[in-house]
Amino acid sequence: MKTKTICPRRIPSRKWAAILAAGLLCGAVGFARVSSASQSSAPDSPDSTSKPADKDKRDEKSPGSATTRLRIQVTDNNDKPVGNASVYVRYYTSGGFLRREKLAELDFKTNQDGSVKVPAIPQGKILIQVIAKGWHTYGKWYDIEKEEESVPIKLEPPPHWY
Repeated sequence: MKTKTICPRRIPSRKWAAILAAGLLCGAVGFARVSSASQSSAPDSPDSTSKPADKDKRDEKSPGSATTRLRIQVTDNNDKPVGNASVYVRYYTSGGFLRREKLAELDFKTNQDGSVKVPAIPQGKILIQVIAKGWHTYGKWYDIEKEEESVPIKLEPPPHWY
């Protein structure tokens, strides 16, 4: 006769992980409730006086949040305005997920005076590219530090191809 050994039923490791995670989550929620209750019950604690100061610090503008307004003037070698040129302004904005910076872009066309007024954008490194029919393509990074700045751009004729 064959004897069978009876083993207690084993719980798979995935279920143990789920049980452990649920227990940690419940403990964290309970700790948060106890912490908030202890802070609200002691209004004269030193922490309650520092909270408005922390809020004021967040409301102040950080150095990276300053904005600038640009006026871009596009001309040729003889200082004649170049109208209907495409102007691309690229700049970095603060990102959302994991605080990565994103490259944002604004597109404009110059008027008959060869100028473009750019709305408020963040100060810092800004790429300005100009493309006009019959002219060499222009592109350059600028470090903008002022609230308002005028950027003169002179386009060159295209290279002669044989």
